[in-house]
Amino acid sequence: MKSALLVFLGGGIGSVLRYLIGKWLNSSQTGIPYGTFLANIIGSFLIGIIIGLFIKQQLNEQQTLLLATGFCGGFTTFSTFAYENHMFLKSGDFTSFALYTIGSFIVGFLAVFGGIYLVK
Repeated sequence: MKSALLVFLGGGIGSVLRYLIGKWLNSSQTGIPYGTFLANIIGSFLIGIIIGLFIKQQLNEQQTLLLATGFCGGFTTFSTFAYENHMFLKSGDFTSFALYTIGSFIVGFLAVFGGIYLVK
């Protein structure tokens, strides 16, 4: 039960922070989801750091649940990413779709690896 509460708490904080970043940075004029992209990249980098610290035994399982599963899980969002890509396709904006999708995957992976590398 304690583990579920930690995930709940971290997820709530992460979700609210992602919402605020999206409100601040997502552009309704251009339709480019800068906030979602930034949240996903920051979350990827943070999860790399958190997992790296866990591997080095500098974080315990409960801290990792709070931070990685909870906070990063709530802060990052695949469903919004998928929806935004759907909107690009629906509007015929294939260039933004390709750039956003490829950029998110490449930069996201690099961010995770960079976070793990930074901890080493």
